[in-house]
Amino acid sequence: MSQPALQSAFDLEATIARLLIYPVKSCAGVELPEMLLTETGLEFDRAWMVVDAQGEFVTQRQLPRMALVRPQMKHTEVVLRAPGMLALHLAFDRVEKPVRVRVWKDEVAAYDMGNIAAQWFSDFLSEPGKPQVLRLVRFDPEHKRLSSLKWTGGVEAENQFADGYPVLVASEGSLADLNERLAAAGHDAVGIERFRPNIVLAGVESHDEDRVDALHIATGEGEAELRPVKPCTRCPIPDIDPATALSSPEVGDMLRTYRKDPRVDGGITFGMNCIVIQGVEYTLKVGQPVGANYRFE
Repeated sequence: MSQPALQSAFDLEATIARLLIYPVKSCAGVELPEMLLTETGLEFDRAWMVVDAQGEFVTQRQLPRMALVRPQMKHTEVVLRAPGMLALHLAFDRVEKPVRVRVWKDEVAAYDMGNIAAQWFSDFLSEPGKPQVLRLVRFDPEHKRLSSLKWTGGVEAENQFADGYPVLVASEGSLADLNERLAAAGHDAVGIERFRPNIVLAGVESHDEDRVDALHIATGEGEAELRPVKPCTRCPIPDIDPATALSSPEVGDMLRTYRKDPRVDGGITFGMNCIVIQGVEYTLKVGQPVGANYRFE
């Protein structure tokens, strides 16, 4: 079946190469051929989160073995698997008591997922001599957590447990550029999974996603629009191999040689954080055309 077409001509024409969500914040991603676009980004992205005994979020920064927790989306549930563990089944329509938790500087409303889920994560993420007391929570959809209004230009863009913005976009060209540099330095290539994007674009030059004013996506329901608003500043997580949860510094070291971004005071960036302008409840699919015009500051 043919893909829908864009209604206008654009400076840049791309296609959606991959679509990914991360149902549990900082655990492995799920790649699907199509996903529903919602106010908070792709459906079920960062809908669940692991917190410590104080209700503070935890990520691969503290617990790199979270990379080994692999979700699978079923019709009515998400199933989590990890080495040496029985599968953990989380029904989409089931939560337990309401709680308050923290993600970065935001205190948000959530629901605890119960003692079985808490024990599962505590057991898997504990190391000898380092017991972990952890809980799994789900975002309360009635809670309104907004992106930085400074970066969105005053647009109220809602998030669940993502670091700060609804959708992260990166491109195959950006990854190819990095891998060429890594190869020249004698290092192995890395996958886009290290950068945890939601949408991966094909057919554009390296970091073209940094330079456009909006992404127009032709869907079956009409044209969706995502607005890139902030370069994605990188922490140590891209140094963690998602297959092994082991960390080595070559990715971060290489990015520091060419990705210092003046827009974020010299921070190291890869990918663009986007907000949803149009297309809530539209279905995004791999292969859909994407058009954009270059932004001239």
